[in-house]
Amino acid sequence: MSFFVRPLAAAIGLAFSSFVLSTPATAQTLGEITVSAERDKSAGSTTQLDAAELRQRGARNSDAASLLQDVPGVSFYGAGAVSSLPAIHGLADDRLRIKVDGMDFIAACPNHMNPALSYLDPSQVGALTVYAGISPVSVGGDSIGGSIVAETRAPEFAAPGERLVKGEVGAFYRSNNDAKGINASATVASENLSLSYTGAYSAADNYSAGGNFKNYTATGRAGHRLDRDEVGSTAYQTGNHTLGLAFRNANHLFEAKLGYQDMPEQLYPNQRMDLLDNEQKRINLRWLGDYDWGKLEARVYHETVDHFMDFGDDKRWWYGMASGGGAAIDPLACGAMSNTCAQGMPMYTESKTTGASLKADVKLGSKDLLRLGGELQKYRLDDWWPASGSGMWPGTFVNINDGERDRQALFAEWESRPNAQWTTLLGLRYERVSMDAGDVRGYDVDPAPPGSFAMTNADATRFNASDRSRHDNNWDFTALARYAANTGLDIEFGLARKTRSPSLYEAYPWSTWQMAALMNNFVGDGNGYVGNPDLDPEKAYTLSATFDWHDATRQREFKLTPHYTHVSDYIDAIQWDGAANLPRAVPLRDQFTVLRYSNASARLYGLDVSGKMPLAKTAAGELGVQGMLSYTRGKNRDSGDDLYNIMPLNAKLTLTHKLGAWDNALEVLGVAGKRKVSDARNEMKTAGYGLVNLRLSHSWKQVRLDFGVENLFDRHYEMPLGGAYLGQGTTMMATANNVPMGVVSLWGTPVPGMGRSLYAGINIKF
Repeated sequence: MSFFVRPLAAAIGLAFSSFVLSTPATAQTLGEITVSAERDKSAGSTTQLDAAELRQRGARNSDAASLLQDVPGVSFYGAGAVSSLPAIHGLADDRLRIKVDGMDFIAACPNHMNPALSYLDPSQVGALTVYAGISPVSVGGDSIGGSIVAETRAPEFAAPGERLVKGEVGAFYRSNNDAKGINASATVASENLSLSYTGAYSAADNYSAGGNFKNYTATGRAGHRLDRDEVGSTAYQTGNHTLGLAFRNANHLFEAKLGYQDMPEQLYPNQRMDLLDNEQKRINLRWLGDYDWGKLEARVYHETVDHFMDFGDDKRWWYGMASGGGAAIDPLACGAMSNTCAQGMPMYTESKTTGASLKADVKLGSKDLLRLGGELQKYRLDDWWPASGSGMWPGTFVNINDGERDRQALFAEWESRPNAQWTTLLGLRYERVSMDAGDVRGYDVDPAPPGSFAMTNADATRFNASDRSRHDNNWDFTALARYAANTGLDIEFGLARKTRSPSLYEAYPWSTWQMAALMNNFVGDGNGYVGNPDLDPEKAYTLSATFDWHDATRQREFKLTPHYTHVSDYIDAIQWDGAANLPRAVPLRDQFTVLRYSNASARLYGLDVSGKMPLAKTAAGELGVQGMLSYTRGKNRDSGDDLYNIMPLNAKLTLTHKLGAWDNALEVLGVAGKRKVSDARNEMKTAGYGLVNLRLSHSWKQVRLDFGVENLFDRHYEMPLGGAYLGQGTTMMATANNVPMGVVSLWGTPVPGMGRSLYAGINIKF
């Protein structure tokens, strides 16, 4: 598909080249600039999206992470419908620092089905800030990639002597998967007190691809079939609620927010299990003081998560010889749990997170600002799988027992504007990460048959005898400078050293038994993963620069951002021989396998290009064009293998049209074929593709209507970061692609994208 992407990339370059070449090189003559405690969040490689920009995007997608789809350098790992994992320049998930209202959430699931942004509906997001290049130490920590800061709506207060009562209701519908949802918000406030609520509910069925992508219809459930173009296990249902109370007095603001999520179902097309219940409760307390010398902010938060997984409606639930064995197309309901009959595979996870932070912005005169801060986080996790029968009984499998991960951090950051042309930022951060976990066991601790004793006992004994306690002392450093060369060119360049300690799910899953290892996978590739308590922290060294050509009003803009990152002790994975407890001597090819996390040296580099400019003003409206192109390459320097899930060259060109209250766009997206893949993980290659999307909206004083068509020409395509298709059938087993076993999910089918879908959404303010 390079024949499509390359012309699109050339079109983006040609569209903006005349503007860049005509940018005046006059000397900068700005007046005196005073440093503010509020950092400029839209400069260089940093992008900020406010509520007005975000609101129109919620009608076409219920995944809060998807709000970032127009940010250069950002891509998405495929996951559940509302839980995709954003990646910045090839680094994703735990390698990014993602904050929600100042809170650090950690996925409490061996498949990372509940990432931080999954706890927000798009309608609840007030602002999103993406630090794609060099992240300041004040918004980083325990990460080696960029940072994403999500904020819900800020509290609103009435004018003196008045009362404020306002609200908003909205709804949407999408045709492809019969998705529907509603959202509501309300605020009642006086001059000093504000009470607010935001809530949203959405649900959808499976979606259909742009064509048939499989040659079977069976699901492993008797009488239940899926069409050959239906992408199994893509349905979901979720509800999110936030209640806010704020009080202000003179220069003080006190704020309390309570959050609650009830997610009864989110099925996964690239995981062997499905989310069948996720409940999150959180409380977030914040105080902000505004003084002549600067600002002081304190925050305390607490979160609990109760998470449950098993097989959803599109995946086999009855297992064991009494159900018909592994080759059964329509397994029998074999009855009570026994050594020949298993009823699903229940998996539970519970976590508790408690955090606190104290931050100060201190003005050092009119040109310098010092940011100081400290952060604490205490995280506790338990992950266990009750008995269900066959090889999974008679006891409980303990995946992680009393998992602990505590962080303590201090940082200092100095921002300076010595003159109208220069802004510099220097930051230093120290972080101590402490981890530990308790003893584990398999389903069966009795060597007498039948059971899984032989497959788990040696691993459990080895793990329990090991020293699992660890303490990492991590240092981050950031140096960033911005230079206003003239009225039409800004240059940002920087260097950063960032460090991340392994997660609990990288360090402590202990079993090499294929079935158990397959349940520990948060990248969606269908493989099984074994933890490694001896992993070293990742240490990344990043160089990045942004060249920003623009006019005075930024109606015309062209940005170019090259980036390079070297990572020592990058946490990759190698194929593992569980019987020998050693790296596999002869790697398995073109099939699912078991891997163990290991450190390696890695390198990532690439380029982001973006721009916009008006085209014409006519009686039919104002025409404009926006473009974006991203390329990232990742390599394991020790093995020579390519890094997993790196987005191939992709480009987007959008023709915009505005006429009165109309705001419309025609978007063309091109993605090159993914040919650089991870051999160790048997990553699947994907073909290139092109899509066309049509978007229209009309706004009145208090009403906004959005409608359009996604994938206008109903193209079939494979998502480059969508992972392996495991959406139906016997997903608990993994076998070579040439060994047919009933409806076993075989290697070789990437998850396809959604076919044509019409959408409409309405929002009404009062």
